[in-house]
Amino acid sequence: MENKILYRIFCLRFDAGFTQEQVGKVLGMSRVMYNKLENGNTCLHVYHVIALSRLYGVTSDYILGLSNIRSVTT
Repeated sequence: MENKILYRIFCLRFDAGFTQEQVGKVLGMSRVMYNKLENGNTCLHVYHVIALSRLYGVTSDYILGLSNIRSVTT
């Protein structure tokens, strides 16, 4: 997994004040599995990206490093 993606999911979690265990529960996985995801030792699936986007209120493009715009303005 690209380092930019890993850095973004870490920063989003840190900025929101969530633990790895809390985010893991949202994604339906253990803290250990979420730690592996955040460290690039397992795959980030599209459904993870969607869940993280909803949790943090950011676009999937932002998480994937395709945009520096965090959210869509309406």
